[in-house]
Amino acid sequence: MGMLENIQTGRENKPPRIMIYGSEGVGKSTFGASAPGAIFVQTEDGLGEINCKKFPLAHSLAEVLAELTALRDEPHDFQTVVVDSADWLERLIFDEVCREYGVRNIEKADGGYGRGYTHALTHWRKVINLLQELRDKRGMMVILVAHAKVERFEDPENAAYDRYTPRLHKHAASLIAEWVDAVLFANKKFRVTKENDRAIAAPIGSDGGERIIRTVGSPACIAKNRYGLPAEIPLSWQAFIDAYSKIEEQNK
Repeated sequence: MGMLENIQTGRENKPPRIMIYGSEGVGKSTFGASAPGAIFVQTEDGLGEINCKKFPLAHSLAEVLAELTALRDEPHDFQTVVVDSADWLERLIFDEVCREYGVRNIEKADGGYGRGYTHALTHWRKVINLLQELRDKRGMMVILVAHAKVERFEDPENAAYDRYTPRLHKHAASLIAEWVDAVLFANKKFRVTKENDRAIAAPIGSDGGERIIRTVGSPACIAKNRYGLPAEIPLSWQAFIDAYSKIEEQNK
């Protein structure tokens, strides 16, 4: 049989892989907890007020890998795995690299010069491979929760500007962004006005500002999606899945 006979056509109907990031308290974990059959892999202690199923707080990368392996190999009815959060998981990965090279700082691993961050990608790939297996073999959705940071972007075509990005090292952020199907930026709506040469931000909507998800990248934030979602939707699992299901129905 020739190689050309292996060519495949059509769309793959597989569960979504999502990274959602934003500021503290905006509702990222609640978004994950609202997904069907969610189980949390905890790397930070922030789920105390959310009614959800979760593994005990992980204190090492080995514990995270063991939990993901159990979800892959042991019988269960969970439909979604939520890693909360990716940036605290990165700290555990950095700890593992430091342990391997007998240093206290990732900057000094393997002689420095950024090699520690390169070695960290090896461990990130272990995590991603397990998450991919959960998706492929167990049919589970994957949600990675992360905090946001403001980062200077040196645009080669325009003047440099600040934008929101996941609070991860740039190598890890790129790796994850390439792997997932959607990078969602969660934020509140604000209106900025000037008074006496001062910029004053005021919330739009109730409860300190309407909470939204941005699904398309812009100079303000990193975002993407492979589904053709609206550029902005309300911050809720129901709003996301309604928009996702509508696109899926149109593509049938």
